[in-house]
Amino acid sequence: MSKGHFKTGTVEGTAAAINVELGFTPAYVKLINIDGDATLDWTKDMADGEGYKFVAAGTNAQVATGGITPYAGSEASAAIGFTIGADADVNASGETIMWVAWGEE
Repeated sequence: MSKGHFKTGTVEGTAAAINVELGFTPAYVKLINIDGDATLDWTKDMADGEGYKFVAAGTNAQVATGGITPYAGSEASAAIGFTIGADADVNASGETIMWVAWGEE
């Protein structure tokens, strides 16, 4: 049985797209806005930009934009990872986003 990849980290929200370099393509990403009480989950079975969002006020919804998109990095870089979209609940300017990413080999 092969082992997969696993990384965690934090970024500050910008209200604009944020690239997170992992060194692998994620199969699952979880975002937690620790200042704003919102989470977003994405799996490789979802389309680019999608995610399933939960907001502490009780709002659960699948989002079609502003979620997670895997990326291959620039042509000059071997960096691969994912992009955090501009969902207003998850990626709010100045709020801390904790992320967890799993990948498959």
